[in-house]
Amino acid sequence: MSTLALDDRRLLVELQSLGVRVDDARTNPTELQGRRGGAGPSDLGFMWIRGLPLTVPLHDLAARSPYTLRITDAGGELWLGDDLVGPAVLPPRPKIYDMVTKDGIPYWKIALLHLDSIASTVVQRCIYWGTHEQCHFCGIELTRGERTIPVKTPEQLAEVAAAAKEHDGAVDVTLTTGSVNRTDRGALYISRCAAAIKDACGLPVQVQFEPPDDLSVLEEVRRAGVDAVGIHMETFDPEVLARIAPGKAALGVEGYFRTWERAVEVFGRGSVTTYVILGMGERPELIEEGCRRAIAMGVYPFVVPLKPVAGTLLEDATPPDADYVASIYRSVSEMLAEAGMDHMDAKAGCARCQACSGLSAWERLFRKEQVREIARQLDDNR
Repeated sequence: MSTLALDDRRLLVELQSLGVRVDDARTNPTELQGRRGGAGPSDLGFMWIRGLPLTVPLHDLAARSPYTLRITDAGGELWLGDDLVGPAVLPPRPKIYDMVTKDGIPYWKIALLHLDSIASTVVQRCIYWGTHEQCHFCGIELTRGERTIPVKTPEQLAEVAAAAKEHDGAVDVTLTTGSVNRTDRGALYISRCAAAIKDACGLPVQVQFEPPDDLSVLEEVRRAGVDAVGIHMETFDPEVLARIAPGKAALGVEGYFRTWERAVEVFGRGSVTTYVILGMGERPELIEEGCRRAIAMGVYPFVVPLKPVAGTLLEDATPPDADYVASIYRSVSEMLAEAGMDHMDAKAGCARCQACSGLSAWERLFRKEQVREIARQLDDNR
């Protein structure tokens, strides 16, 4: 047996694209997951690899992966063939998953712990679902019945968030929603939920919603105590946007940029994010151009590879090539470094967590390079 000295960055992108097989008869892969189906990280396992948070496919996508997760009495081990890559730190079962509300609803039907972030899809419905406007990558209405409740109340979310902070060490809250109407898109209701959470436990909160028709809604969201917002366009390629997310495409790329511009004025640089999904047939030059423009505006582009979810319109898609993903990560991370933006400055949400992206590994590289350059300049001036 040997231990491989794989580059952190290469390892992360391969795990995200190829997934991990669970090689242990005692371990049910679903026990390592946040959720099957849904709007957020779905069909994925949570773990830390070399100190970096990560979500990786564990089911269908991982069937042919060369990486294996082995569970031992000492913890998780990540293997590549017959070679040990290193330890895989798996999160313990959250204590809140064994708790229920006063009216008997299990906490895990209200919110889930994504490593150290408590997260919830507040309204598990979307006006696009089942229509020609449906987003092809989204599984928001797949999570039904025994696995969740369709609408969470501010009181329920406040109770669960406070418990997650006390019992599981949650450090922030991420709230998302389906678009429930064509006016505020659900932003006002999700902000009421955020306000209740802030009153109950003070955790920083990111809320995610589509651009409202009246941008003054953003100011109401801020007054509710929300710390950061995610307004996700998913791709900067207008042809892909029209094909993959026709409901979002109705606003157009420029409509999103107008919304982000106002959101940055309200919430500040680095407190506005957009998801950028790789592997949907996009033109790389448009992705890089869009990310550069967003960063210059103060928007953090949260770049992730496509991880097809069973039951969605893209369930048979192939995850993007690891080399392609790595090239975009490096390019965008360099832009972020030049602009002085860093995920470590994020108050809450996906940009702070980073588990679904590999950007943090590249950002860490650029920070080291900046430190070396400063040290070199100091030496030259002595």
